[in-house]
Amino acid sequence: MAVNYNGLIDILKKKGLSLTQVSEDLNISSATRAKFKKGEYVSLQTIESLCKYLGVKINEILKIEIEKTDSALLAQLKEEMKYGIKGSIYHETQILMTYNSNHIEGSRLTADQTRYIFETNTIGTENDQAINVDDVIEAQNHFRCIDYAIKMAFEPITDILVKDIHKILKTGTSDSKLEWFNVGEYKKRPNTVGGLETSSPENVSKDIAKLIGTYENKHKYNFEDILEFHYNFEIIHPFQDGNGRVGRIIAFKECLRHGLIPFTIDESIKLFYYRGLKEWPYERGFLIGTCETGQDKYKNLLDIYRIKYNE
Repeated sequence: MAVNYNGLIDILKKKGLSLTQVSEDLNISSATRAKFKKGEYVSLQTIESLCKYLGVKINEILKIEIEKTDSALLAQLKEEMKYGIKGSIYHETQILMTYNSNHIEGSRLTADQTRYIFETNTIGTENDQAINVDDVIEAQNHFRCIDYAIKMAFEPITDILVKDIHKILKTGTSDSKLEWFNVGEYKKRPNTVGGLETSSPENVSKDIAKLIGTYENKHKYNFEDILEFHYNFEIIHPFQDGNGRVGRIIAFKECLRHGLIPFTIDESIKLFYYRGLKEWPYERGFLIGTCETGQDKYKNLLDIYRIKYNE
């Protein structure tokens, strides 16, 4: 990934300003100034500060250039999503990912009901079983999150992208009617994950910016890098609720971005997955092994549809 700041240089020239002068006004470090000159990733907070200072939009000062080469999987997902092809790997990915991700978070929809919602946009019930409206809404929203991840596969992770996924996932739910819940924005109230302390509301923006900056500055990516981001995202726990699903959507997107096999977490490995997240600082192998098992589950789809993948 290359970052082009030619727009920033042009605007500074037009306004008769220098990068050094602006940096001093905004308290931007010399190390960050050097990143501008080298075309390296600079935190979104710094970019936003520059935009406010100069009175311009982000796309006026920043262009991100990415070598885009679709994997066989991503190319097929894009085509099938575009034409709404039924019985396809896109179709089965939507159902597999949505059912598993929502189910381990407490959704009471069955796999068949999830499939029915995707295929018919209606809900089928058995024996007058009561259906939680939020479960239905979040299933539909998760389908949209998968679409968003496919469309944005090659885009870098940004603060805006993270918030967009949360907004898509939680819009229209009962949570979204609570003012303090802050759909599409970071949490207002402290929360925990697995009994562990997470980032305080006042530190979330800073912690997310640091996490994204560290991740986006890598030159090569492997499966462990994505899982490391996933772990740190969950420890920050930036939203009031929905963090696990947002985190797994981001991981799905990043696997597509870097030509890696996506993973899915179902009920059979849920406890190993949570243990892996908890143990990550001490032993990474637990989470890596569990998510590799999740990759094997997705490989079954790739094999059915004869899609090539790299081991």
